[in-house]
Amino acid sequence: MPATERGGNMAIPEHDLFRPLLPEERIIYETKTETVAFWSEVWRRFHKNKPAMAGVAIISLFVVLAIVGPAMVPYRFDKVDLLSSYQPPNAKHWFGTDGLGRDLWARTWVGARVSLYIGVAAALCQMVIGILIGAFSGIYGGRVDMLIMRFVDILIAIPFLIWVSLFMLLLKPGIGSIIVSFSLTQWSGMARLVRGEVLRLKNSEFVLATQHMGASRWRIIFKHLFPNFLPVVIVNTTFRVTGAIFGESFLSFIGLGIQPPMTSWGVLIANGISEMREHTYLLIFPAVCISLTMLSLQLIGDGLRDAIDPKLRQ
Repeated sequence: MPATERGGNMAIPEHDLFRPLLPEERIIYETKTETVAFWSEVWRRFHKNKPAMAGVAIISLFVVLAIVGPAMVPYRFDKVDLLSSYQPPNAKHWFGTDGLGRDLWARTWVGARVSLYIGVAAALCQMVIGILIGAFSGIYGGRVDMLIMRFVDILIAIPFLIWVSLFMLLLKPGIGSIIVSFSLTQWSGMARLVRGEVLRLKNSEFVLATQHMGASRWRIIFKHLFPNFLPVVIVNTTFRVTGAIFGESFLSFIGLGIQPPMTSWGVLIANGISEMREHTYLLIFPAVCISLTMLSLQLIGDGLRDAIDPKLRQ
């Protein structure tokens, strides 16, 4: 029997090919096999979900257009040309131009860069903060858990707009400020989710055995608990990307988000609403893009949830 079949990725000398596997080798092999089999099964179920795959296709298309879209036209997104103002979609300006003659195609996909970047970065930061605080609260329990959860309750009780507006007034408006404000105010939901998973798992036999062997709490969290609640975290993070994109659009709409000359989907929608009666196309294109993006992310999140735990569908 070849070495790779008997010991996974472990290198076994030629003279040991026919000896029985040691217990530690068998455990490593079985663990790796189970992990690979789990994610392979998740991908198989996710791949069969047609709405989720349609969402992946739309998001992939938007990402590609956000990268190469502005370079497909010979106009800068912030170039003012008053002689070309308010042109409807045509052969030169595919999405038309705004009141300052700026090409809407270039502005739409530069705005896509900003909105998608903020959405992904803010969701990842919320995930990291939520995992650390939620796992710390759940694994320690007792008075520590009570204090952290009461702080989380206070954070949730204060409306999102008040927190974010306060941060945006204290910080200089821009992409970094939006990501920081979202990250520091919207991690509470992830923390509660992770805390619940840790409380559910920390009395399991494998965790208790690890504790009796002298492992530290943080080693238990990242070595043993984290792989078990990671699928739930991935699904929740997908939905948080949607929330961050919508939050950025809302802030830009009320004037607290992206500032000129930079643009985003929220800025474009705010400009389009003010002129939608005479120039409807200024609102249609960015609104369709952000709507399709949020719908696609929701479909991907639902698909991941069903693929990771198909019993939820029943």
